[in-house]
Amino acid sequence: MGNSLSYRLFRVFNAFVMLLVVLFTLYPFLYLIAQSFSSESAIYAGKVTIFPVEFTAATYKLILSKPDFYLYYWNTLVYSVLGTFIAVMGTAILAYPLSKDKLRLNKFFIPFVLFTMYFSGGLIPNFILISKTLHMRDTMWAIIIPGAISAFNVILMKTFFASIPNEVEEAAKVDGLGGYGIFWRIVLPLSKPILATMTLFCIVGIWNNWFGPALYLQSKEKWPVALYLRQIIDSTVSTAEVGASAETSTQIAATIKSAAMVLTSLPIICIYPFVQKYFVQGMMIGSVKG
Repeated sequence: MGNSLSYRLFRVFNAFVMLLVVLFTLYPFLYLIAQSFSSESAIYAGKVTIFPVEFTAATYKLILSKPDFYLYYWNTLVYSVLGTFIAVMGTAILAYPLSKDKLRLNKFFIPFVLFTMYFSGGLIPNFILISKTLHMRDTMWAIIIPGAISAFNVILMKTFFASIPNEVEEAAKVDGLGGYGIFWRIVLPLSKPILATMTLFCIVGIWNNWFGPALYLQSKEKWPVALYLRQIIDSTVSTAEVGASAETSTQIAATIKSAAMVLTSLPIICIYPFVQKYFVQGMMIGSVKG
């Protein structure tokens, strides 16, 4: 059957369709890269497709020449690593007991988690809570703590934990492990797919977050790189604010958005291949098991 004509035609058709999907997926990003390296006149003339026209790296030279850029990148790295660790561990610690139907008050707490998926306090109450009540304004915790645990992630991880056979935990109890030992030494090592999935979700969300820092961070030296690049985009109309010369200001204004998107998304794109295997497996198990 594997060598039949219909099967070979199916493989050719499948490869063609997947190639089209890849091209449609890659085209926007390739276009951004090409635009970020193209001249201002070529961009406005509509000559840029997926290859740079009249190659120039003026925008990248300007951004990368600023010492503050590396400080903001470091801030983003700290926020992403620490925030992801807190979010993944907090989600796992909450989702594990919710996955056990035998625990008391389990069904009492699940509706409270689901409630937060549909209702929230709103922007102003959150701002008052973080700034006045918790006194987190202008600290890194204002970026990390408020959105650390997502109800969607909790439900997804709860479903995965429920798919682990009870016999595994029963065998661990026979070997003398308690509840905490089972969670840290048995359940978490078996949960690499869902942990990788949650890690990717969290690190992307924190890395690309600029609105939260814009609200809560008053000190410029604490900015993440996403907010810094956002400020550059907003200030490209002013040569003095951007710090460019008169000859390059127009060019930078034409390519700054593309360059900012490339610099922001490139680290995430580099991380994704390393977790893609676990990501697909975690999403399948977490979504199919009911």
